[in-house]
Amino acid sequence: MRRIIFICILLPVLSGWAAERLSPRIDKLIVAKAGGSVATRSDDSEFFRRVKLDLTGRIPSATDTRSFLQDTTSSKRAKLIDRLIASDAFATHWTDRLSVMLLERQKLGKITDEEWREFLAKNLKGKPRWDVLAQEMVGATGQGDERPAMKFLGTADHHAMTEDVARLFLGMDLKCAKCHDHPSVNEWKQAHYWGLFSYLNQTKHATNSKDKQTYLVEGVAMKKVDFQSVFKTEKEITGPRLPGGKEVAIPMFAKGQEFEKPAADGLPGVPKFRPRELLARDLTSKNNTYFVRNGVNRIWYLMMGRGLVHPLDELHTQNPSSHPKLMELLMREFVAHEFDVKWFVREIALSESYQRSSRLPNGVKKIEVTRYRTAHPKAMTPEQLLKAVLKATGNEAWVTKLKATDNAEKFDRRGYFTGTNHEVPTSFEEIRALFMLTYAEPAGTPEVDFIPGLNKALFLMNDRLIQDWLKPQKGNLIERLTKLETPKSIAEEMYLSMLARLPEVDEVATVANYLERNNKRRAAALGDLAWALLTSTEFRLNH
Repeated sequence: MRRIIFICILLPVLSGWAAERLSPRIDKLIVAKAGGSVATRSDDSEFFRRVKLDLTGRIPSATDTRSFLQDTTSSKRAKLIDRLIASDAFATHWTDRLSVMLLERQKLGKITDEEWREFLAKNLKGKPRWDVLAQEMVGATGQGDERPAMKFLGTADHHAMTEDVARLFLGMDLKCAKCHDHPSVNEWKQAHYWGLFSYLNQTKHATNSKDKQTYLVEGVAMKKVDFQSVFKTEKEITGPRLPGGKEVAIPMFAKGQEFEKPAADGLPGVPKFRPRELLARDLTSKNNTYFVRNGVNRIWYLMMGRGLVHPLDELHTQNPSSHPKLMELLMREFVAHEFDVKWFVREIALSESYQRSSRLPNGVKKIEVTRYRTAHPKAMTPEQLLKAVLKATGNEAWVTKLKATDNAEKFDRRGYFTGTNHEVPTSFEEIRALFMLTYAEPAGTPEVDFIPGLNKALFLMNDRLIQDWLKPQKGNLIERLTKLETPKSIAEEMYLSMLARLPEVDEVATVANYLERNNKRRAAALGDLAWALLTSTEFRLNH
């Protein structure tokens, strides 16, 4: 009887522990390793701008910011997070983020950018699962609704596929291991590289003679692959094998019995043994800790600005997680929730660790970025920056509608940057291209850490497009400001539109003084003030 009573009392306690949300557990583990005081909770303005940028890629409007600041309900942050994650803007922005992360701005394969983006957006509007997305990309054949997923494998270059799968889905930069065991990471072996290669070396493109479309097909795997270290004389062999996994036996079939389906319409027969299909299945297994850890680390990076393991493609014991217990917790929970990307993003956003101010705690002059004692300021992505500039200056509506005419000459981008072309682009496509050329990294380069550049700073400061957008035009910010009478109302509208916050008292005074000294050129003076905010670090960073 006593035992029964004891169990009855204990069950509610265990039930409550099991039901505890992930976000407070994240905070406990972050604070436990902080090594000092942490920053206060971000104010509503700072949080509102940050979460809008992280979840939708956009800065808020002055109207929306006022509304959020005036809302006094305690649940407003959680409700906002839910609304943003459920929005189409979330799908659009995370399509940008995942596309840049996985393709690194390369033009790969026969799938168009539009088809690829539709594929990602469709998944992100529903219940996106990291394992399913990866499985569709790695196992893509080009057949059915998941046809666009084959873009990830690009031109079906066997070595490129091997290196991309290892780096982007396992967090292992194995390029060096192609020729020998990794020189600085003891656990990364040449056999890891060639084990992955063995899954992929039968993949190739083939064109259907009827529909003229290109598909990814697999040839017949007949034997293991040979490889040899440049530092050794003897050769080694391996069949398909995941790092940390068992080698897959290559079955032998009698001649003529290798195929499940015969060749047809210009496409080769479908083999019974398809190693890439097995790779897609086993790579994304919940038991593959490399895959789970990489997924957790990359989504954490997208929200927090820095991976628990950083760089993202250096997941090994010599580069340990800054928070090992947190990493293990996140991995367990990610698997338990079936790799649900939206659930994971929501839990991170709800945490105090995410909602912390980016300002240093009182009395603290320096902190280690690995401690997460403050929010980690992040440079806006090129896509975010373009949208932010257009939104802040109030020119988004008309600029995004600009289209090139059929008889228009090709815009001279090089001449625009060198100064020989004095024309401004007349289509949004060209405007976007200029921003990407300025702020994006070269194709094939991971965009993880902020890389400053003089060209990036000068573009916002001096570019002719930016200067034009800071002149009064119907409905834009400067035109709106010319209709306001008091320096206070002007400063509030300007700061809310540009920085998503109300101005401080001294900032209102600065606006008043500048306008008074430039009373005869009021519109230009308003443009100058907006330009100063636009070129500020506060605007450029997601903080």
